[in-house]
Amino acid sequence: MTERKPPGVPFESWIDKQIREAEQRGDFADLPGRGKPLPDAREPYDELWWVRRKAAAEGLSHLPPSLALRKEAEDAHAAALAAPTEAAARRVLDAINEKLRAAARRPPEGPPLRRPPFDVAEVLAERRAARAG
Repeated sequence: MTERKPPGVPFESWIDKQIREAEQRGDFADLPGRGKPLPDAREPYDELWWVRRKAAAEGLSHLPPSLALRKEAEDAHAAALAAPTEAAARRVLDAINEKLRAAARRPPEGPPLRRPPFDVAEVLAERRAARAG
């Protein structure tokens, strides 16, 4: 535990002494990142940097649920077009369509979804055309 600052000693001198003694004891010798530049040193200051870093590390989405579902629908469309078989494409589309129908019955938080379920036959025709051309 750090001792209290003695009366009559300026803070700067007392802090400098604490740092110097810690360096002499080797307290800073094996810190991670030693000798490397500070990450994001060139980025403008963001007071919520630690929240963003923690959310990214945890894989959290900072999108409202409606926008996250829109993104999931776009990804499902791309996955259906790239699927190895029509059956696999149909499974991808059926799964996302179920989520879209559930969202239509009970809208998620955030901006309006405005994304109807996919027309499976239309997407499969688009997939066939892309593979043929």
